[in-house]
Amino acid sequence: MRRPALVLFFLVAALEAGCNSADQTFRDNDFAVLAQSAEGYAEARPDQALKFPRDHGPHPGFRIEWWYLTANLQDTSGKPYGAQWTLFRLAAQPPGLHEAKNPWQSEQVYMAHFAITTPRGHSAFQRYSRGGEHGDAARAGVNAMPFTAWLDDWSLQSTGSDWLPMEVRARQDNHAIRFDLEGTGPLVLQGEEGFSQKHPNGGGSFYYSQPFLQVSGEVVVDGTAIPVTGQAWLDREWSSQFLQADQSGWDWFSLHLETGEKLMLFQLRRQEGKSSSEDYRHAVLITSDGGTVSLSPDQIGLEVLEEAAVAGRLLPLHWRIEIPQIGRDLEIEALHPDQWMDVDFPYWEGAVTVSGNGPGNRGRGYMELTGYRAE
Repeated sequence: MRRPALVLFFLVAALEAGCNSADQTFRDNDFAVLAQSAEGYAEARPDQALKFPRDHGPHPGFRIEWWYLTANLQDTSGKPYGAQWTLFRLAAQPPGLHEAKNPWQSEQVYMAHFAITTPRGHSAFQRYSRGGEHGDAARAGVNAMPFTAWLDDWSLQSTGSDWLPMEVRARQDNHAIRFDLEGTGPLVLQGEEGFSQKHPNGGGSFYYSQPFLQVSGEVVVDGTAIPVTGQAWLDREWSSQFLQADQSGWDWFSLHLETGEKLMLFQLRRQEGKSSSEDYRHAVLITSDGGTVSLSPDQIGLEVLEEAAVAGRLLPLHWRIEIPQIGRDLEIEALHPDQWMDVDFPYWEGAVTVSGNGPGNRGRGYMELTGYRAE
């Protein structure tokens, strides 16, 4: 693992923000870097159309982006599993400030995570590399066509001439994932034709999803290979400022419903001391054929039903989601409480179950919780 690369990124980011102590900044809020000024970087705006296959590739003018895969799985006996594979690209400085004379001077830092959730627990792993080729050291990068995203031998890539189908691979410490991904529906542009607003006053990211993926393959846990099948959700997002100064983090849900519909929902929380009524919420129902139904923020009800102590934080792991506009009343509950991503940039990411009465109120999915302070 290449911890110094990300430590360097955090230090540069803290200095850019004018902080006296990088350690204090990230001890107070692990996600403070995402609220820093975007000066010198490209800005996500609603008047910029996405283009494919170009936008499957990297956007180095923006500070941060990710290729984010989550999968809800089951083994041959029906036991539930979960898996995550993510590649992050982080710009340590705005483009064009200094000319890189070799790959070690590249302003682009890549960070990769992969995790496996089993009925008994959760394991998470991380790696880093600078972009480009470093002799005998690791390589990391993304190509738009044919699509390939990789860091060392952790990879997500197309297996034909088109975006889909794909395969994903990662292995570390007697744990591994090896999946084939088949598309069963279209790409979905989130927000306003791919621009996802993140604050009442504007600002946001470019965001699209591929929520229609069928999975076949295996997870390897402590050296034992377990055949699995299931559903996956791939998110692509890039921005130079995901949070505004008065926001602390987000709660995000991607749900596969038994009806074949998909539901994506998030809220960005205000800093402590601010009114929770000012949290910014967004949700979209994706029909089984890939159509979208935009949902009114004032009709998105989010209620925490139960919290649990995880990694020194009190986290909301049991929710109620009410959306009367589409007649949905869902309970979301973590498959396993401790799906904590114990990495240098820590967060909770894990498989959840969806329960409720009537069609469209049952299923499974993934939940992400960021920016919760350690107690």
